[in-house]
Amino acid sequence: KQSDILLVTGPVTKRSRERLVEIYAQMPEPKVVVSCGACACTGGVFRGMYNCEGGIDQYIPVDVYVGGCGTRPEQIIDGLLQALEILAKKTKDFEESVRLKKQVGREAWQINRRNVAAEIKTVIQ
Repeated sequence: KQSDILLVTGPVTKRSRERLVEIYAQMPEPKVVVSCGACACTGGVFRGMYNCEGGIDQYIPVDVYVGGCGTRPEQIIDGLLQALEILAKKTKDFEESVRLKKQVGREAWQINRRNVAAEIKTVIQ
């Protein structure tokens, strides 16, 4: 796994939009997006310019917004702590959804893994 949290810190331009969406799509689940600063949240002072697309939430879902123009380090740390809490919750929910409900059988001190692949397919479908 390469990353858990995507931190967007600048305005979304026409060039960066495609890359941000592609990076978001490549991140494995569970993932959290943090939007830092007015530029990433709404476009900030660049809103309405020919090359600025607006906020990142128009293209990918954002979990934590950190406001401010010239975001203070304390605000970024607080936003990352919130993102870590959200990530822990998403990880727990993701693990519960994937975990098999049936316990693996034990026969004569050996684990019986027959039909486990079939059970996984039914859980995924």
